[in-house]
Amino acid sequence: MPKSQNQKMKLLYLIKIFNEKTDEKHPISMPSLIEELARYGVNAERKSMYDDIECLQMYGMDIIYKKTRPVGYYLGKREFEIAELKLLVDSVQSSKFITAKKSQELIKKLEGLTSHYEAGQLQRQVYVNNRPKTMNESIYYNVDKIHTAIAANSAIKFMYTEWTIEKKLEPRHNKRKYNVSPWALVWDDENYYLVGYDEDNAQIRHYRVDKMIDIRITEIPRNGAEFFDNFDVAQFGKKTFGMFGGVEKNVTLRCSNSLIGVIIDRFGKDVHVLKDDEEHFTAHVKVTVSQQFFGWLVGLGSGVSIASPQEVKDAYIQHLKGIIGDE
Repeated sequence: MPKSQNQKMKLLYLIKIFNEKTDEKHPISMPSLIEELARYGVNAERKSMYDDIECLQMYGMDIIYKKTRPVGYYLGKREFEIAELKLLVDSVQSSKFITAKKSQELIKKLEGLTSHYEAGQLQRQVYVNNRPKTMNESIYYNVDKIHTAIAANSAIKFMYTEWTIEKKLEPRHNKRKYNVSPWALVWDDENYYLVGYDEDNAQIRHYRVDKMIDIRITEIPRNGAEFFDNFDVAQFGKKTFGMFGGVEKNVTLRCSNSLIGVIIDRFGKDVHVLKDDEEHFTAHVKVTVSQQFFGWLVGLGSGVSIASPQEVKDAYIQHLKGIIGDE
């Protein structure tokens, strides 16, 4: 049989067919496999097909022959299991950080990692109350630029935006350029933050990546290495509430025993706790004291109080008075 012009593509088309059209519940018979190749303009004979399948198996593809009905060949082990892909899809769909448009694009790409039959299972709806999607499509490129700058040990320039009453993001400080040495990207409360050394103020600061625009990688080497030699991203996230700045303090909290899970979830299993009485314990934590920290305490109600230091306790009292309008 004369070879068609697509004959050299035979193995590549076989890989495509096994990836897209087979799984454990949907094996493909030899006649159907030959028919699928014909759709791509490739002529195939049964005898040569066995050699081709063996070749793909030697290459590393987990092609299995199923002897029970329905009989046929299918691709067994894949790079991602369907359960793993479902988890990724759920994360993409429920994330506030990813725009609705980009969510659909990413899910479509994830569908390409399994068969057409199983891809239908990835069309899921994950409902998360009051969770709006970000509107900044350029955020993906922002993240990439920041990673590139970190790898190149280069400082960056950008403008930082804020919301106006007209619901528009406008550059802050008359379009002033921020000069920052980027050192880490932190994911907190479903937002990406850049943590870096602010060149103009000579201090560590963090910025919401979706509010950064016009990012430029400079040829200036990064500064602030001495501040980041022992920088722990996980610890930074634990002590910074809502990524709002403030003064870092060692704080002792007196908590009801029922809140031990809340404290561990927030500060980690290594948090230092001591029994106070039969119904309470104390937790010694390092936090950035801010209104967001106080707001977190308010949410826990009477089950938690500040035991020390006194200045933080006094600041919390003033915060509560301000909420209720007590002069």
